[in-house]
Amino acid sequence: MSETKPMQIEESWKAALKDELQKPYFLELREYLNAEKTAGKTIYPPDPLIFNAFNNVPLDEIKVVILGQDPYHNPGEAHGLSFSVPHGIKIPPSLKKIYKELETDIVGFKSPDHGCLEHWAKQGVFMLNAFLTVEASKPQSHQRVGWENFTDAVIKTISDRREGVAFMLWGNFAKKKALLIDASKHLILEAAHPSPLAGNAFLGCNHFSKANNYLKNNLKDEINWNFSL
Repeated sequence: MSETKPMQIEESWKAALKDELQKPYFLELREYLNAEKTAGKTIYPPDPLIFNAFNNVPLDEIKVVILGQDPYHNPGEAHGLSFSVPHGIKIPPSLKKIYKELETDIVGFKSPDHGCLEHWAKQGVFMLNAFLTVEASKPQSHQRVGWENFTDAVIKTISDRREGVAFMLWGNFAKKKALLIDASKHLILEAAHPSPLAGNAFLGCNHFSKANNYLKNNLKDEINWNFSL
């Protein structure tokens, strides 16, 4: 991510976030990431995947938003979609809990043998982390470098420019983002975080079927959550 090249982000997002991408805090964020890499630190995800969620789902195609917090901080895991990992990487515990919920919430759902959620992204599921980068082996290391200002603006942009989007907010951190969303235009779903640290509190939230019912009622195609169909 050089200092002179524009961020590699999908055109509709680039237009919608044009002003945000030029604000002092964001330019300072880019400088910070460049300096960290120059110092030899490993940052996840790799540069081409930092805006993977945006490049997979243009602004006008968003149907569902799933908000995460930090990218995964172990080698090979983070690829720019919250809760998702590339093929060939062990399924993380939180995603296993998400699959377990889907098995009871969505008729016919079968947990896949991988954790890659690109199948959802292609249908309009925008999987956004509040912080888009992290230093290797150091969770929450980039929580105060400017990313939250940016992703708060992203959430508000979706709320302002779209209608009928289902927002899934899991855990106390994500729930606070409800203040950025116009509940008269969108569906806000809140639940415990799927992390094992929350026990089984996430199970039974039925967010996936609720989102599909909402999309159907708003004359939109439902999400096919199942990987085997």
